[in-house]
Amino acid sequence: MRKRYIAVGVYCQRKSRYSYSKKSSYLPDLRKLIKRRKMGLKQTIRSLDAFPRTEEHLLQKTQSGALVSVVGLVIMATLFIHELTYYLTTYTVHEMSVDLKRGETLPIHINMTFPSLPCDVASIDAIDLSGKHEVDLDTNIWKLRLNSHGHIIGTKYLSDLVENKHTTRNHDDKEHHDGSAKKPHKFSFDKDAENMINKVKKALENGEGCRVYGVLDVQRVAGNFHISVHALNIYVAQMIFGGAKHVNVSHMIHDLSFGPKYPGLHNPLDDTVRILHDTSGTFKYYIKIVPTEYRYISKEVLPTNQFSVSEYFSPMNEFDRTWPAVYFLYDLSPITVTIKEECRSFLHFITRLSAVLGGTFALTGMLDRWMYRLIKALTTPSARGAYR
Repeated sequence: MRKRYIAVGVYCQRKSRYSYSKKSSYLPDLRKLIKRRKMGLKQTIRSLDAFPRTEEHLLQKTQSGALVSVVGLVIMATLFIHELTYYLTTYTVHEMSVDLKRGETLPIHINMTFPSLPCDVASIDAIDLSGKHEVDLDTNIWKLRLNSHGHIIGTKYLSDLVENKHTTRNHDDKEHHDGSAKKPHKFSFDKDAENMINKVKKALENGEGCRVYGVLDVQRVAGNFHISVHALNIYVAQMIFGGAKHVNVSHMIHDLSFGPKYPGLHNPLDDTVRILHDTSGTFKYYIKIVPTEYRYISKEVLPTNQFSVSEYFSPMNEFDRTWPAVYFLYDLSPITVTIKEECRSFLHFITRLSAVLGGTFALTGMLDRWMYRLIKALTTPSARGAYR
């Protein structure tokens, strides 16, 4: 029995030794297999390389390639600056909604020159649909006397134009406009009125003009304002001008706006010039005001107005009962426009920049290859002929 146990033990020991030696022989093969798999994975990854490298001694540099490279770099730098500037600038978005403003005033900024109308007879009158009628407005309105060459002579308020210069001021618009058709009656002038008449006549002889500027605050309803000689008594005006046909309302509009200006705003009446020669008449500007809000990128809100305009001129004839004037008839739109400043997306900038620079790089590469082949085609035959 003991011999059997010894034989079995020897057998098991030999078997374990055999299995161990067999496993140890498998290890190098397993390591080689793992290494091959790693090499295959690296080779697979390398095969995905879209930018293979070439040995330095295999590269050939040419003058044409250098020229194309410099031109390409200049183009890419220029396009990069252009795209960066485009990205840093803001753009505007327009939105429309119903105007809900109520009870506010409408500021009217005026800056006009009348080269043939003395300041002593010019006046600004305003009428609106609420029934408010103001003659010879003087609040925040100034005048500049101009000589025949357009140079400034003096400055004073428009309130001093007429009201202290003659005896009678009739605020009835019908009498101011149509008084010339009525039968004249006895009228007496005091010394101040006579002095004013003589002063204006002398100003007309010297070719004096007037520059009117300031701000009118009117009700936010449709209406009109006009610049004329309507503040004068009809008889005073008749003695000064000798008839309506001799009133010259030629004018230059330097600025006319209905609120502060925002970036990109252009008022259509700015720098408008209307000069009359040997005639007279009435100018009418029909203005459509659009309430506007401009929202800066800093969230600051600027309330203002923009407008469109059409004009009409009515020449005077001998049967007209009105006096020449420059009318601005305005109406408000029920729609308000909101303009917002927005900045551009950074991802949009990167996309455009990649497209521009990548396209330029590809184009210069194609141009380089074409130039290399062209030069090679032109120089190779001559080299062969010289060799033969």
